[in-house]
Amino acid sequence: MGSAIVTGASAGIGAVYARRLAERGSDVVLVARRRERIEALAKELRDAHGVTAEPLVADLGDRADLARVAERAAAPDVSMLVNNAGINGYDRFVDIPPDIVERVIALNVTAVAQLARAALPGMLERGEGAIVNVASILAFAASLPPDPLPLRATYAATKGFVVTFTRTLAAEVADTPVRVQVVCPGYTKTEFHMTNGADPVDGTAPDDQPEGAMLPEHVVQACLAGLDAGEVVCVPGLADPSAVEGLVEAEQGMRGGNFAPLADRYR
Repeated sequence: MGSAIVTGASAGIGAVYARRLAERGSDVVLVARRRERIEALAKELRDAHGVTAEPLVADLGDRADLARVAERAAAPDVSMLVNNAGINGYDRFVDIPPDIVERVIALNVTAVAQLARAALPGMLERGEGAIVNVASILAFAASLPPDPLPLRATYAATKGFVVTFTRTLAAEVADTPVRVQVVCPGYTKTEFHMTNGADPVDGTAPDDQPEGAMLPEHVVQACLAGLDAGEVVCVPGLADPSAVEGLVEAEQGMRGGNFAPLADRYR
């Protein structure tokens, strides 16, 4: 079955991905900054499922660490990559420290693209594989004000990249056995909102989260079911998938401005 690399595996959605994939019989490579967390999870998965579980301590915002993980992603045993690691950097754009802006982009954009680039050639050569990129429903919220939604200019833009990158990559490999999917969760009961990403979270996700927040188990359940069904865009809480078709129609409408004369309203 090969190995699955899961980034951001120390908690939340990433830890659930690791558990579900191990249950399916996949070996796993657990990537995160918190050594104790991923070493404990690796032992849990070995004991429970008899799989190989490899902890790989890395900060994907660090170029050297990213290069190490990319080298592992290019190995011949890797049949799945789950790009789950990310941070939010929530703040007014004018107030957010420049180093946090850089870190949000490094983790949410650069690491996603570089790890996919490392893993994809081997998957194509072997004729099997899957790349799952975790984005956010906030990727579709550019027209909405920041209240009650978070202050998110950088974060939402990076997740917009993940959506576009994944959809376009899926089209590139559509005639191959490699599956590509983007997952766009809404508010999920994890540690994600406990820090803007400057430092790892100390502790576990609080119990007093907003009513209606989705369990990470349900996010992963939707992802894997959607992946098996061939979905490229998975929005775990979206009851009517026609909204995704509407997105495609809107894009086609926007392309009416390509190879066209200057619109009358600008004359």
